[in-house]
Order: sequence, then C-alpha cells, then structure tokens
Amino acid sequence: MTTSPGRVRAYLATSADGFIAGPDDEIGWLQEPRNSGVPMAVEPWSERVPDGTTYDEFAATVGCMLMGRRTFDVACGFGTWPYGDLPVLVATNRPLPESSTVTAVTGDIEELIEAAHELAGGADVYVDGGSLIRQALVADLIDELIITMIPTVLGDGVRLFEAPMRRIDLAVADVRRYGDGYVQIHYRFE
Repeated sequence: MTTSPGRVRAYLATSADGFIAGPDDEIGWLQEPRNSGVPMAVEPWSERVPDGTTYDEFAATVGCMLMGRRTFDVACGFGTWPYGDLPVLVATNRPLPESSTVTAVTGDIEELIEAAHELAGGADVYVDGGSLIRQALVADLIDELIITMIPTVLGDGVRLFEAPMRRIDLAVADVRRYGDGYVQIHYRFE
C-alpha cells in the first residue's frame, strides 16, 4: 500500500520589513518581550504564542523537516537541539556532525522534497530556511506558508523574499492578530 504524501509547509517569522534574521543570522529579536509581555515565539519557543498557530501545533503534523545548511548552523547554536527526534534532512555539501536524526542531502529542490516525503511517511514536510523556502515557492512545491510578522523593523539582515524570484500570488487562508501587534498569516497554494 502506497502512502500519499503529506503537505509541504513552512512556518516562520519575519520582521515588519521582511527579514527572517538580522545581520550575521541574529535571531534574538524573535524572543524579546514586547510591551504586552508576550515574547515572540517561533521554532522551539512557540508554545508562548497566544491565539496563533503554535510551533507545537504545527510540528504535530510534521514527519520530516528539510532545512538549509545555514539554518542548521543557527539551530546548532541554540545549545539544545530544538527538534527532538524529528527526522531532519539538511541540504548541504559539507559534512555534518554525526546524529541519529539528522542526514545531509543534495539535489535540486524537487529531489530534496521527494526525499523528505519518503522519510515523512505520509505526514507533512516542514521546509525551513530562506533559500529552500524560496526555491520551493518558485517550483510550486509549497502547500502552506505560515508567517508571523513581528512589529519590529530590523533594517538589515536575511530577507525571506529576495531577487531573483518570479511573481507568486498568495492566497490568504487565515489572518490572526495577537499580543502587541503580532500578525500571523496563513497562505495556501492550490
């Protein structure tokens, strides 16, 4: 019996000016409390997101994560690996530290998504990392994109959407406002 593949989804945060990380991949701004006392939450901290889709809710549907090497290096700096036993494929040509859950993969975005689907066993695939998300969007491989916009202007850093990209029209499936000006937008592709 063949299992049909799950969705391909991305879950991330951006600053109001469209950055997913500050200069030198700095992400501390994602955890800083605002006037409301509610810290932003993405990745392992999202259990603190009130009224939005939390990372834990999102991760409960995921069978495999596909991430870029740059994102992997940032996650390794957290101290504790934030993804537990979730199988993670890292798109890289460089060696990775030995791990029972993390595997290096190479190929074009279609091949990478296919490998992630195989490992996910019918559950959803989580694509993480600006470059991989852009590649998957351009190749029409993303089914759902959940972006939480943080009311902070960074002015510089790593953009989610940067040239060269083709025009992509997004369908808004849901918008949720919470905390002190946070907005979570769910985009779906059909």
